[in-house]
Amino acid sequence: MNQFAKLSAAIVIALAAAPTLAAPETYTIEPTHTFARFSYNHLGLSTQLSRFDKTSGTVVLDKEAKTGSVDVTIDTKSVDTGAEKFNEHIQGEDFLDTAKYPTATFKSTKVVFKGDEPVAVEGNLTIKDVTKPVRLTLSHFVAKQHPMARKDAIGADASVVIKRTDFHAGKYAPNVGDDVTITVSLEAIKG
Repeated sequence: MNQFAKLSAAIVIALAAAPTLAAPETYTIEPTHTFARFSYNHLGLSTQLSRFDKTSGTVVLDKEAKTGSVDVTIDTKSVDTGAEKFNEHIQGEDFLDTAKYPTATFKSTKVVFKGDEPVAVEGNLTIKDVTKPVRLTLSHFVAKQHPMARKDAIGADASVVIKRTDFHAGKYAPNVGDDVTITVSLEAIKG
């Protein structure tokens, strides 16, 4: 066997033995199983719970490189407080001003891993005309095959506390709590 043939054989064997590098995988948010919810204190009497019914976006995850990105858009006109009249109130200029700003967005700048699992996502939250850096903490994350779709899927629960006055939505503060807890329960399916 000549030197070229020996070198070629060695390269082929080395490549075959080398571990394959994982590539980033893109998951599309499943809109019927992904909801952004928000809660706040109402007049010191109760914690109000509401949600948005329409959320879209993508999650890119590279578990080997321990990197990723999250891009979420919330249709703020889909707010659901449980009462149609109150939905209109929340959509008004004093709060979400959905006529002018029909969406809120979150665009990640970093996915934070602990070991092999993501534990937080840092990024920019835009509500109305204001963008602020936030850190969403993951209380749950799973990656597995979706039993019905038979495709790779991820699920996560993430939360962050913001001040609504920071986003020009502070009417009635502090009587109606300024702190708003946003929780996103997300399911996303690979391509």
